[in-house]
Amino acid sequence: MVNCKVSVCIPTYNRVELLKIAIQSIFDQTYQDWELIVCDDGSSDGTSDYMDQITNSKIHYIRHVHNIGKSNNMRSGFDVANGEYFIKLDDDDRFTSNFLEQTVDILNNHPEVDFVGTDHWIIDIKNNRNITESQLCSEKWGRTNLSEGEVENLLEVVFINGSFYIGCTLFRQKSLQDVGYMRSNMQNCEDSDLFVRLALAKKIGFYLPKRLMEYRFHSEQQGVDRAIPFLKDMITYLESYNFQTDELEKVRKFRLYKNRLDLGILLIQIGETKDGRNLILEGKSASYPKAIFGLFLTLFNLSFRRKVFGFLMNIKKQNSHY
Repeated sequence: MVNCKVSVCIPTYNRVELLKIAIQSIFDQTYQDWELIVCDDGSSDGTSDYMDQITNSKIHYIRHVHNIGKSNNMRSGFDVANGEYFIKLDDDDRFTSNFLEQTVDILNNHPEVDFVGTDHWIIDIKNNRNITESQLCSEKWGRTNLSEGEVENLLEVVFINGSFYIGCTLFRQKSLQDVGYMRSNMQNCEDSDLFVRLALAKKIGFYLPKRLMEYRFHSEQQGVDRAIPFLKDMITYLESYNFQTDELEKVRKFRLYKNRLDLGILLIQIGETKDGRNLILEGKSASYPKAIFGLFLTLFNLSFRRKVFGFLMNIKKQNSHY
């Protein structure tokens, strides 16, 4: 490994063509004191062949023969990181050319700050920026309400609003070490969990209101197969905390019940009726009409349930934003 200021880690799995774009965005940085760690979680699409062709001494390639899971893969990169600062970039996203220059400048000039986050663009699979969706995303996650500087009420900002996105947040590596970085064997919500633990540890976050990263939104991120494990990990994440304020606890409990309800309905959709019904009953207080609808569907066969869910999903896609 090389001595450097910034360690950039890209966890990847079977996305070699998108990975190339992400890596190129590192090469294109106006700030060049970095190392790149690519963590390959057992890809079978030619990722290893592509990485073998790269001879740049600033790049370190970790290949896991078997899939070890998202958070474990990320931890393997963090464990070998050599930089004073650290950031994770997903293999389907990319930095704008001055991302590192501007975020490094904040940490260099504000030694009390533990991490700095920015806003980001929404791009499609063809790398086109969607200005409208980018603005809606900023509004949805509360970034339009944040001003430049150290963030007050950080726990509320990261837990209630989810304003910080890990792919455009540069951390002091020491601050991440203090909280143990990402929890092992947590394949979803590990980012949200990390920010909450940082806030509980009284770390200081700085917000830079500029779009310095591009987040790719595409079809691979949707579907029941992804939604079920996501909801299971979200429930685990929400069950991990008991906040000291009534406001935070109220939000946590509502989200916990809502995710149990949503997971129960999805399990009913795929035929796991008993477990689905139990989760709906546990989460019914989040939405009694939705709970009644889910329980009603258990009276019908699996084929009918899937037709109903297919119809509802089509309506949702037509009216949804990022």
